[in-house]
Amino acid sequence: MIKVLVVDDSALMRRALRQFFEEEGDFIVETAKNGKEAIEKNLSFQPDVITLDINMPEMDGLTALAHIMNTRPVPVVMVSSLTEEGAVVTLEALNLGAVDYVTKPGGTISLDIDKVRDELIAKVRAAARAKLKPKLVVKKIKEKIAKPLPAKEPTYDGGVVLIGVSTGGPRTLEEILPELPANFPLPIIVAQHMPPTFTKSFAQRLDSICQLRVVEVDQPMPVEHGMVYIGKGGTDVVLAKRGGRLIVQPKPENPKFLWHPSVELLGRSALEHCDSKKIIAVMLTGMGYDGADAFAEIKRRGGKTIAESEESAVVFGMPKELIERGGATLVLPAEKIANQLIKWAKEMAKDEEKRRVANAH
Repeated sequence: MIKVLVVDDSALMRRALRQFFEEEGDFIVETAKNGKEAIEKNLSFQPDVITLDINMPEMDGLTALAHIMNTRPVPVVMVSSLTEEGAVVTLEALNLGAVDYVTKPGGTISLDIDKVRDELIAKVRAAARAKLKPKLVVKKIKEKIAKPLPAKEPTYDGGVVLIGVSTGGPRTLEEILPELPANFPLPIIVAQHMPPTFTKSFAQRLDSICQLRVVEVDQPMPVEHGMVYIGKGGTDVVLAKRGGRLIVQPKPENPKFLWHPSVELLGRSALEHCDSKKIIAVMLTGMGYDGADAFAEIKRRGGKTIAESEESAVVFGMPKELIERGGATLVLPAEKIANQLIKWAKEMAKDEEKRRVANAH
């Protein structure tokens, strides 16, 4: 049995969520009407998972979450609104230690909440098995200055880094991407499962803490080294060629794929338009198997791949699927991935420079 504490100031919402879980048959449910009560019941009821509303009187969800993580840490799934403000607050909650979120639909709560019933139950089940990570303290970059690459490390324009990630992703990306230097010689394209209103705020948040430039892919863009491209929620992000140049662009969600932005579709587009030996693909935390087939094919065709290890993954679903397909060149904890990317990127850049010198002669 999974013990769930439902925290929401709306009696209608509390009743609806309680019913969802109790209908499943393997949940024990308790409720709280505000953050203060949530803190108390976290200690007395000792739930396995908490669903936590953000906007509540007396004590809001963020304040309650900080107390919960300091007193009795427990997996928390945030229930937030589909607004830009809601996205910013939810991203802060993920930084504080929440493992996932569900976006609350608008309109009449008692009716519209049914739309996210299956998603909520699936995420709570996953959260019950998730690994908790402490709050990550990162410094914002006050001013970004484009730094030219040293002469010994020439710019390499032919390769790409692909990152596929889902549940637990924002926190993990905030751990990895700020460790990459401003002169990192490869472009990075990220397919993070997120709703449309979240990815712009997420890209802005990452841009403020990374030495690399981070942008949301809301239109076709030329691919440039030293850039991080975040796939726009509500679309799929793919690589393509335009006028002989590699571009990254959003496309309408492809119904053949279950998750969006689709990691699988991103990987397939890279195989179509890039030299497979110059692709580095990284599979991070997340539920399901999105991208496992494409990333395994990248390895089979000579590319390099990393699967996040079970010891650091919040949810070991997506990396595990890649490993089981024989598609992981390396299996690494999150804290070692940035250094490996730097090493591979430098090797790739040096190989390309040798090729250019040889061709010149």
